[in-house]
Parts: sequence; C-alpha cells; structure tokens
Amino acid sequence: MQMSDQRNRIGEVRIQAPARLHAGFVDLNGGLGRRFGSLGIAIDRPAIVLRVRPAARLAVTGPSADRVRRSVERLSREAGLSDAVAVMVEEAIPAHVGLGSGTQTDLAVATALVCLEGRRTAARDLARVLERGARSGIGLAAFEQGGVLLDGGRGGLDAAPPVIARAEFPEDWRILLLLHRGGHGLHGVPEVEAFRRLPPFPPAAAAHLCRLMLMVALPALAERDVERFGQAIGELQRTVGDHFAPAQGGRFTSPMVAEVLGWLEAQGIPGVGQSSWGPTCFAIVGESERAERLAARMRERWAGTPLEVLVCCGRNVGASIENIAAESGHAPAVRRAVGG
Repeated sequence: MQMSDQRNRIGEVRIQAPARLHAGFVDLNGGLGRRFGSLGIAIDRPAIVLRVRPAARLAVTGPSADRVRRSVERLSREAGLSDAVAVMVEEAIPAHVGLGSGTQTDLAVATALVCLEGRRTAARDLARVLERGARSGIGLAAFEQGGVLLDGGRGGLDAAPPVIARAEFPEDWRILLLLHRGGHGLHGVPEVEAFRRLPPFPPAAAAHLCRLMLMVALPALAERDVERFGQAIGELQRTVGDHFAPAQGGRFTSPMVAEVLGWLEAQGIPGVGQSSWGPTCFAIVGESERAERLAARMRERWAGTPLEVLVCCGRNVGASIENIAAESGHAPAVRRAVGG
C-alpha cells in the first residue's frame, strides 16, 4: 500500500492500552433475548505498550512479538492496512491468564496502524474486523474509556455488546492482582467447547445477579463503599465460579490462588475473585496502605511458589496514543486518548 502524506509526517506512534479484569457474567441464561452481560474493571498494570513507525518491511521486536506480528499481518490482509512497519513492544500483557491480552493487543496494533495511515477509524469498527467482543464488551470499552464497566450482553445485532453503565474506579482504592506464573486459563477451541458443555444457567440466578449489580454494586461504587462493592463482587464470583467449576476444575482455576483468596477473605476482604478463566485472581481493597501490607504478607507467606502479587490502581481512561512528528526528532509529541 502506498504511504499517504499524513503517514510520512508521522515518524512514530506510541500507544498504551490497559489490561482489564473480567469480574463475571450477569446473565448466562439469556431467556430475555440477551446473553452474557459482563462487569469489568480497567487497571493500570500490566499494559500493552507499542512503538510503531514506517519501515521498508515488517519487523517486530520485544515481548509477545509473534502475537503482535500475527495481528499486523491479519490487519494488512483483511483491512488493507500497510504492514511496512517496525514495531517495538515495550511491554506486553501476559497471554491467556484472564487479563484481556488478545483484545487489547489487537486493538492497540490496529489503532497504531490506522494512525500511521492518517485515518480516524473507531475502535469499535476495528473490533469487527478483528472479531473481538464476541461475548463481552468490556475489553473494547476498557480500551475506549477505562473505568468500571457493565455491558448489556449479546443481542440480535452483529456487534459488540453495548456498555449500559460506566463508573469511575475510586482513585484511593487499590486492587491486589494475583498472578500464577506459568499458569493459563482456557482459550481457543477448549473455551468454546467448555461453554457448549455447561449446564443451563438458572433464570432465578441470572435475575439475582442483574439485581445485585444494579441495586448493590453500582450504588456502592457511587457512594465509595468498598465493603458493599466488594461483597457484591464476591457474591457474583461465587455464583458464576460454581457454574463454571465443571469446566475449570473448581470455583477457581488455580488451587494455589484459591488458597490465597481464602486467606484474604479471612483477613476481611470480601471482594475477591477470578478474572475470566484465570488463573489471574484479584482482591479489591480500600486504602493503599492496607493493600501494601497485605501484599507484603502474601509475598512472604507464599515465597518460593509461582505466586506473583501486584498492587494496582483502576484506570479511568482508555488507551492513549502519542504521535511523534517525522520532521524533527525533537518535535513535541501530540498525545491524546484513543476515545477522544
């Protein structure tokens, strides 16, 4: 594809997109015509960070380079975007651990490429090309706007589920992210097969979870009540986790992380759970000091195991993109939010 004048003026694009927590589905029954519906939270770490510039041919370096290369090649093939780029991956979200790495990586690559082409294609249009948002809309919404997100599930349209509620995650709250190094959750064909084999979800349970989100979780978030918000998240997790237990070997994928979550609940933290198929789990904590103390105790208690503990913040903005002009290496960067 011929480079446009706009592409020649942009020397490099740097894009950063946040990981997200998938806290659970609210309606796996689907009896009202919409199925799934997800609650999610964008977090400040880990993230996918890419630097992309025009080049004679495709070259990708850094963590998850093969994954990024496949994304560039697919977008070139299916969306007509130029693959004559050099991509440096500064940071990557671990793959298949429940943090939305596939969606965030694909959208970050796509956004960088269209920026180099001088286009302003919306992330939702890119998601259709990349076939993202098949069950949940929170990965796309985390990329677009961040925050705490509730989507309305899949309906009859061939589009990602709409976001029906968004709230800011309190800046002074912290999230303990529990990573099982070397572990992976279900993905690909096994994931599709797991959904197919699950038993029907009771309509009464779906009704309860929808009411729980609307009348407990979201109001608690608005009132900055970490205890009530955590209790609602914990109840959502128990209900959905037990439904998925036959497919993942228990309420949580990783027995070690399940043990850690039990310990956190004993410390008075009700908002614990697993993100998507795991094995990554999380705990929602109020004060930063308390989160740091708990993290230090966990690192000491589970030293020598595959457990990694991160203290994270919520991220209330989506992906950010920085355009660096080609005319001067010292030209000021133009930085904006992708959704802006």
